[in-house]
Amino acid sequence: MNWEVIGSYLPLFWKAMWLTLQIGWIGIAFATLIGILVAIVRFYKVPVASQIAGVYIELFRNTPLLVQLFFLYFALPKLGIPMRADFTGAMGLALLGGAYMAETFRSGLESVAKIQTESAASLGMNKSQTVWHIIFPQAFARSVPSFVANVIFLLKETSVFSAISLMDLMFTAKDLIGLYYKTTECLVLLVFFYALILIPVSVLGDRLERRVRHAEFGD
Repeated sequence: MNWEVIGSYLPLFWKAMWLTLQIGWIGIAFATLIGILVAIVRFYKVPVASQIAGVYIELFRNTPLLVQLFFLYFALPKLGIPMRADFTGAMGLALLGGAYMAETFRSGLESVAKIQTESAASLGMNKSQTVWHIIFPQAFARSVPSFVANVIFLLKETSVFSAISLMDLMFTAKDLIGLYYKTTECLVLLVFFYALILIPVSVLGDRLERRVRHAEFGD
């Protein structure tokens, strides 16, 4: 282990980490929005849209992110739709994550007992009030563990961005190994920086789960 090599590589990995985080969190933010919209469509069984949402979920949950990125980055330009590498990474993560988030939020919505809605109606609450004040808080609380697991999963999936020449952590490690053959040092830095990203997310997710457990009322 050459600590001088590790010290000289730190700035490169630090820069790669910020690029990974930037694209990763943009993708996760849009994945969450997509997931909420698709979950609502599926939960309320909106005609036609619900079937389209089902096809979307099955398609993106059952194909690897790498294949999806290749299609977006290499196939779409052939159809006259040019794609930048960073935009492709964020879009690929958003589409993949949206499919997983949709099922997470849908299961949360479906876990709320029907008597909750009936009780709200008996108290004179309209549908929007019931959804906003009764269903959503409980559904969110129950979705938190799966949501955090999905966030961690998506952040780890950013490791395939190197396939479309994004200078993320994995690309940086592979590039330096190929140039200077410092395999051990590069892999140590790669593990360290992924842990630096993922461990805080896991800890914050655990705290968030404990904070929202108070919403588990009424069962």
